[in-house]
Amino acid sequence: MNGADFFLVVNFLIGLSFAVVFLIVSTRSRSRIAARWIAAAYAIASFSTISELLVAHTEFVKFFALTAFATVLAGLLLIRIGIGRLYGVPASPAPLIVFYGIALVLDLIVYELPRGTWVHSFSYQTPFALAIFFSATAVLRSSRRAPIDRAIACLLFMTGFMFIAKAAAAVLLGAGATAKDYVHSYYALVSQSSTGVFVVLVGLMLLSVFVLEIMAQERSNSEVDALSEVLNRRGFDNHCDMRLRRLPGPHALILCDLDHFKKINDTYGHYSGDCVIRAFADLLKASAPENAVVGRLGGEEFCVLLPGVPADAALMFAQAVRGSFAMQVLPGMPSSFRMTASFGVATFQAAGELSVAVRNADAALYEAKASGRNCVRLYRERGTTPLIVVSDNHGTAQ
Repeated sequence: MNGADFFLVVNFLIGLSFAVVFLIVSTRSRSRIAARWIAAAYAIASFSTISELLVAHTEFVKFFALTAFATVLAGLLLIRIGIGRLYGVPASPAPLIVFYGIALVLDLIVYELPRGTWVHSFSYQTPFALAIFFSATAVLRSSRRAPIDRAIACLLFMTGFMFIAKAAAAVLLGAGATAKDYVHSYYALVSQSSTGVFVVLVGLMLLSVFVLEIMAQERSNSEVDALSEVLNRRGFDNHCDMRLRRLPGPHALILCDLDHFKKINDTYGHYSGDCVIRAFADLLKASAPENAVVGRLGGEEFCVLLPGVPADAALMFAQAVRGSFAMQVLPGMPSSFRMTASFGVATFQAAGELSVAVRNADAALYEAKASGRNCVRLYRERGTTPLIVVSDNHGTAQ
């Protein structure tokens, strides 16, 4: 086995290894279809190395030479489909099929041309370069602009130009008088080693995108309450911190508590209680502005951060939610049943005051419960004397 044979075997193993890894990644990634397309791309393209070995060591030279070309190009086009799925820039199958067919016909024609000429080398390598450029432009057309996305686009363009450079190297170094001589040429060693490097780099970069996506998904799952599908306490705190960095005050914080919730579990069962929790969470999510942070702090207690919202607007929001919930027909409950909630509102100016705002909102919520529930209370500070401002069921402040 010479050096080129060795690199062919190594590239085959690398391709299959990446195919297996992408299949494994697909079991955890939300972009599982994209990962499977890329796995198929690496699996199919890896068999081009077997075809090239068979070109050198069997008598079916032309057949395996054409097979090597076809499998590499198929793999590159499948990568375009996978990247399109990953980046939301889907590839239209018809143009790719037409391109693939034209490239195969071109390869049949090119095969009969003298090897080592500029026409032969560039005609052979150009379809590979174009297929990679298709993927690079798809990344650039996507809405994703993270540094790793830009790095992938650059790497794909470099890979495309690598195929062009290989065409020039075939002429300058000599690719063998016949296809059978290719494996024994110095050019084959350069070609396979450079291809192996870029195969690994592209594979690792794409894997990084999937891994980062999985990590973000797992982090999101760890921050979301499974029952209500709003943020849990940890997620609420983290998202509040991010929101408050971006907007100046005033900010509003609303604590919400479902009235007499324990009676629902005792009377109608925990399933009905879960339905009430979900219904209230859905109402909060539907009513809250886009930049709001909605969380379930535990049990029947919820919290809403309204960044950049003053007290009067926060009171209007709380009153609207209170009124809507009091009239809502709740799933899992009798049609005549109605549920209410109490609300405590506090305002603050800076991110560092969030914990104080939580205590103030809790004090206002306590006052709402003491006042008969199904109402909204605003906590306000005047000088050093705390003042509870009462908001009645019609939304007016007293």
